[in-house]
Amino acid sequence: MSKNEFGVWEIFLPNNADGTSPIPHGSRVKVRMDTPSGIKDSIPAWIKYSVQAPGEIPYDGIYYDPPEEVKYVFRHAQPKRPKSLRIYETHVGMSSPEPKINTYVNFRDEVLPRIKKLGYNAVQIMAIQEHSYYGSFGYHVTNFFAPSSRFGTPEELKSLIDRAHELGLLVLMDVVHSHASSNTLDGLNGFDGTDTHYFHSGPRGHHWMWDSRLFNYGNWEVLRFLLSNARWWLEEYKFDGFRFDGVTSMMYTHHGLQVTFTGNFNEYFGFATDVDAVVYLMLVNDLIHGLYPEAVTIGEDVSGMPTFALPVHDGGVGFDYRMHMAVADKWIDLLNTGKVMKLGRWVILCTH
Repeated sequence: MSKNEFGVWEIFLPNNADGTSPIPHGSRVKVRMDTPSGIKDSIPAWIKYSVQAPGEIPYDGIYYDPPEEVKYVFRHAQPKRPKSLRIYETHVGMSSPEPKINTYVNFRDEVLPRIKKLGYNAVQIMAIQEHSYYGSFGYHVTNFFAPSSRFGTPEELKSLIDRAHELGLLVLMDVVHSHASSNTLDGLNGFDGTDTHYFHSGPRGHHWMWDSRLFNYGNWEVLRFLLSNARWWLEEYKFDGFRFDGVTSMMYTHHGLQVTFTGNFNEYFGFATDVDAVVYLMLVNDLIHGLYPEAVTIGEDVSGMPTFALPVHDGGVGFDYRMHMAVADKWIDLLNTGKVMKLGRWVILCTH
């Protein structure tokens, strides 16, 4: 292997004499490194498919390059963005009335028509990126470029998205770029035997509440990895946009925990602001809208960060929409308790 100009070790394997890939489709692959602390096996960071073999705990990386006759061919154009989005949030695995993990195929055939019939024009799908811990609801991602194999194959996911487009539904992906699984056996954590390959070192690299690793957005390779990840899902799977999870956690070193946002600018533009993370969010929004002007980006933010939904060229973070979880939570609390809230407080809550 050789190290390129970005400090990344790489190797090129030419095709066989007959033009076939030197690694057969479906092969299990891994990266083995001789580190100061011993031999370390890792799933390739850019793996496109991973599976959990029966009776085994860690996932295995799978070289995914099916023959042309097996690859799914999209037949329907992506719908234009509607003036008003009506989004149905869903989880493929939990969408069956039966006590089982549902599949891409069943969701395509049974659930999508119901969503369309209910009057929605977009579906936001959770837990697409592979995650070894099912109980994380897909938020502890282990393999960022791989669709979850619990629900089926990559080709079946493509057929689901194509069917949604046939029905006139936008398909938004609940993407997780705010943190990563702390798993070392099948995730990015400790990929090269250290805790700094993709993440901050020490306490800053660990989310104390989520038990997960935190990206170093000032690292060139992290930027390349995450920006490429966003483009991959748009181009390979024809997603129509993203809901970015946990954006508040990204933008502040305190992650929005045990603090109160009142609208004072010092709360947003101070020493607790993770400038590298905010720059990354600007970059990814600029990339997405530059490549696909019709694509939708939604950021989950409870802080009320100013300029959050302004275009990047106007000095904003670049999101199309802010998903303010606190409004929904407060509404549920109001319904449950019957408390009376002053109008001024509602205005602050809904506008910040």
